[in-house]
Amino acid sequence: MGNHVGIVLVSHSPGLAAGLRDLLAELGSGQVAVRLAAGTEDGGLGTSYDLIAREVAQAWSPAGVVVLADLGSSVLTTVTVLEDHPRSGVRLVDAPFVEGAVAAVVTASAGAGLDEVVAAAEDARGFRKL
Repeated sequence: MGNHVGIVLVSHSPGLAAGLRDLLAELGSGQVAVRLAAGTEDGGLGTSYDLIAREVAQAWSPAGVVVLADLGSSVLTTVTVLEDHPRSGVRLVDAPFVEGAVAAVVTASAGAGLDEVVAAAEDARGFRKL
């Protein structure tokens, strides 16, 4: 998995993130590392600075890491973590949580580089369902 861009899902809900990870595992054929920084340290709803920092470090690869966050405070906490622990090739992406993650994993699994994976996630904002 070290040759592919890694993905970190930052969510208030461990259940939401775990369900999305299950979907992404199928779409990425197990080639893309998808890490969860979801909920609090005790498994409750919320956001954990320490979980985000740990999972970004675990997902890191020379290809880079894309971080997707679900809601307001998860975004703010992730920004703080990335400012406090800067790493080359780690990008927080402004994209819809589910659609952006799907686009990112599919693109990463094809061997695309960090900029392409970021662009795919961001472009998911315009996906029409009907």
